[in-house]
Amino acid sequence: MRDQILNTIKQYETIIIHRHVRPDPDALGSQCGLAEILKTSFPEKRVLVTGETEPSLEFLYKMDTVSDQDYDGALVIVCDTANQERVSDQRYHSGAMLIKIDHHPNEDQYGDLIWVDTSASSVSEMIYELFLEGKGSGLEISQKGAELIYAGIVGDTGRFLFPSTTDRTFKYASELIDHGFSINKLYSSLYKTKINVAKLSGYVLQNFEVSPSGAASVIIRQDLLEKYETTASEASQLVSILGDIEGMTAWVFFVEEEDQIRVRLRSKGPVINELAKRYRGGGHPLAAGASIHQWEEAEQVFEELELICRDYQQK
Repeated sequence: MRDQILNTIKQYETIIIHRHVRPDPDALGSQCGLAEILKTSFPEKRVLVTGETEPSLEFLYKMDTVSDQDYDGALVIVCDTANQERVSDQRYHSGAMLIKIDHHPNEDQYGDLIWVDTSASSVSEMIYELFLEGKGSGLEISQKGAELIYAGIVGDTGRFLFPSTTDRTFKYASELIDHGFSINKLYSSLYKTKINVAKLSGYVLQNFEVSPSGAASVIIRQDLLEKYETTASEASQLVSILGDIEGMTAWVFFVEEEDQIRVRLRSKGPVINELAKRYRGGGHPLAAGASIHQWEEAEQVFEELELICRDYQQK
């Protein structure tokens, strides 16, 4: 499949790369890292990246302005997006050909070419493997491209702490570091915390509760976001702070947005992506997300999470 993707890329003059809404480092790292590889390797091609801007990650890369006409005869590649409804910029289907590159379970099989590897730590890791596949035939990577891919790997492995991290992850990371970008500067930008977000994290740590089964929930309503002057996206990124707490089995963040309630699920063992699928979501076995529209649904989600944790402890 990597060969097919590389051969397809060579056939198109314009390539437009998408990723999912509310991007995380892997979404941007894979999308823009691939763009940098293609720009370096094929300077004669037009390579564009599109999607809404995430202010906290704008330091990594800036999106292009892409017109409807740009899609005429273009190759479109979607990175790190399991479901079509989560593709940022819904014009992804407007090109001549569509490629899906992802590491989530392939529930929504869209695209003319589909490369899904659920064993990969991140899609950024897969993009680096694509580069390695084509390296012998002239594919090149710039320092910026290496930095973007490294950022994506770091982000989706939780700085190499998540179970998805493998020996190949460390191997690729060491090879990427050799390209000379500043790790200290990258980490400082990726993990800097605004004062108001730090205060909200203090609220979370002071107000969560854990059930006997190890299930926990955190509710962040609009009034709390206003009090701490934080966005829903910033609040959602705090979901990992409960991971090191003793007795925690799985937990859920409910973050109220204007038109929905975002559900962020994390687990230390029980599989929780099936729960996410029942509420218009999905993801990895131990890290998933969903969307609900009423607080009554939040109660149902937590009740189901509690049952999952109980069953897990009884095994």
